Amino acid sequence: MKGKLIKMSVQEEVLEKVLTVEKTNKEYEIIVYNDDYNTFDHVIDTLISTCDHNPIQAEQCTLLIHYTGKCAVKTGEMNDLKPRCSKILDAGITAEIL
Repeated sequence: MKGKLIKMSVQEEVLEKVLTVEKTNKEYEIIVYNDDYNTFDHVIDTLISTCDHNPIQAEQCTLLIHYTGKCAVKTGEMNDLKPRCSKILDAGITAEIL
């Protein structure tokens, strides 16, 4: 089959384009973890100030953190999430970007 061109199906072409876009537009998440030290109010206030949450959203995330052990509190590009995650860590809350 030397020199023979094999044409991709339309489905394969679309899938290849989608995968390429996903690689270039990768979104990351700040994950906040539960601990035995921080109060609900402290975590809520921190999420409001660092992640632009409204009070209800911050409270819901805090409840998820408490009952499930973690919660994705913000999604976005790495350059936006790094300073936000640093502020969360500076507040004494365990977090990471995944």
